[in-house]
Amino acid sequence: MKKHLLGWTAAALFLPFFSAGANDKHEAFLDAEKKVRHSDYDEFQDVINNLDHPLKPYVEKTYWQRHPDVKYQTEIENYLTVYQNTPLEWPVRKAWLQYLRKHDRKAAYINNYRDTSNNELTCTYLQYQLDLGAPEKAILSQVSDLWVVGKSQPNECDSLFSLWSKKGYLNQDRVWQRITLAAQGGDRNLLPYLKTLLPKNEQYLADLYKKVRSDPSAAAGLYRYKNKTVKESEIAHYGVKRLVWRDRDLALKAWEKLDKMFAYSDEQKADVYYTFALSLASSGHKQARFWLNKVPKERQDRKLMQWQLGNMLKTQDWSGIVAFFTGKENLSLGQQYWLAYSLAQRGDQERAEAIWQTVAKERDYYGFLAAARLNIPVQLNNQPLQVSDELVAEVAQAPGFKRAKALYELERFTSARREWNYLTRTSSEQEKLAASKLAAELDWYDSTIYTLAQIKAWDYVELRFPFAFQDLFERYSKRNRIDVTWSIAISRRESSFAPDARSHANARGLMQLLPSTAKYVNKSTVSSKRLNQPKTNIRLGTQYLEYLKKKNHDNEVLATASYNAGYHRIKRWLPEEAMPAELWVELIPYRETRNYVKNVYAYRQVYHTRLGREGNILAPILDMKMGG
Repeated sequence: MKKHLLGWTAAALFLPFFSAGANDKHEAFLDAEKKVRHSDYDEFQDVINNLDHPLKPYVEKTYWQRHPDVKYQTEIENYLTVYQNTPLEWPVRKAWLQYLRKHDRKAAYINNYRDTSNNELTCTYLQYQLDLGAPEKAILSQVSDLWVVGKSQPNECDSLFSLWSKKGYLNQDRVWQRITLAAQGGDRNLLPYLKTLLPKNEQYLADLYKKVRSDPSAAAGLYRYKNKTVKESEIAHYGVKRLVWRDRDLALKAWEKLDKMFAYSDEQKADVYYTFALSLASSGHKQARFWLNKVPKERQDRKLMQWQLGNMLKTQDWSGIVAFFTGKENLSLGQQYWLAYSLAQRGDQERAEAIWQTVAKERDYYGFLAAARLNIPVQLNNQPLQVSDELVAEVAQAPGFKRAKALYELERFTSARREWNYLTRTSSEQEKLAASKLAAELDWYDSTIYTLAQIKAWDYVELRFPFAFQDLFERYSKRNRIDVTWSIAISRRESSFAPDARSHANARGLMQLLPSTAKYVNKSTVSSKRLNQPKTNIRLGTQYLEYLKKKNHDNEVLATASYNAGYHRIKRWLPEEAMPAELWVELIPYRETRNYVKNVYAYRQVYHTRLGREGNILAPILDMKMGG
């Protein structure tokens, strides 16, 4: 059994279970933490010796961060050893290294340094090694990796870089590597400086790279490639791959000329073919199929094959789908489903049903669709979680578990998340299963879901699809005249039932409502705090689902897509001529929305079956039409 166990990544792990007296429960810790911020060493020792609390190491961390001193070097280094690789280590180690640098304690600095992404500390570490007589070649070879990056480095690296350059490590290959990194996704503001390191007759290349980075259409200006060199070809290659996402027709014309102008390798051409195929296919361009077919077999991954399928579905080229996918290995469930569908469209029902029989065995959107086509029961493939009570008890008593639990109870979510992330990395599969059982028993829904996902334990269906906040979902779904399996499936997909989940777009809570959406539905502003409350979030989320259902004339497939992408966008995606709903879903132009609809319907079926309801909730889709 490892010393530290289990882990969750969601910030809301304990939110539904806080008690009003959480701070009272941790009063001794809070008092100790406050005292040591400004205490002397003797007072600190007195506080620590009289504290019995899971977060005692955090009190020590608070003191050592603020009071590093060489007089207590042994104690600080012991602390760093005990909590090595935990979230407690780095704040103290960083403060200690900064103290040692300030006081020019080079040997101690070297001894206490650990690999870090903080280049300021890394450069100091390498410089100190040189100062103390380390072999110059061994150190300067490491400096190369620090210099050849697409961003600026801290001033602490300047003296190292200067020596590195004087010793002949700065050459034109490395300059060009750094220019390429800065131009292709790095800090383009670094290019004017790097330009000065090029020979005068090549300095225009840095300007050209910067121009193509900011305006990909510049790559189509053939007059810019005045010398037709290899470096110019690299810039053109980069530029045309960017251009095809901005102006597809211009990119096609440009590549036709660039391919003749430069001697590109087969690998470089395949790279262009792949990028063009993705861009053209995703936009429904008329030349998409041509470019999909140009991609070499070794570059044809699942993403590309999915776009190949999508383009043939768009033209309902059933024969093409059969020819392309028959005999191919490792087809996804979706590709198998549509191969069977295409066979059925061509009259080969026997082969189609044989494939659907295989697909229907899976707990998946396509598995449920196949079951609907065959009129057979869906398969949830639920597996009961079996883990010893002894192991669960050990997990519950692990120091890391207790620290994270206390941090969540104090609503210090960032620190708690760091503890859980560390604990997850350092636990075995059995420990994670024990943790999942413990979390499920305590109704930590999101943590159970994330932990099982980490070890791909997909078949523990009852744990992965809990009836979280069931009373609230049932109450407000009934009030707003929608099916409870729909609202709970939306929440499962949106937040995994984390009440304080927050997206990059600032959508919040269980059902991931934007503040603007909540305001519209509520007819008044709703604070972020209230949106994180399950009752408020579910009330407004179910009300919004009812609104979208009405807007989409009771079509819940369209309403589901609208919940993700917006009603007006969905309306633009409807075809002028009616098409089967399952085909429309497969052709939704945004991958996120396409997968969202499939996942929500798959989750609905899981909850539908778990509620003891009969039938296939996806069956109506088979007879549904979109558009027209």
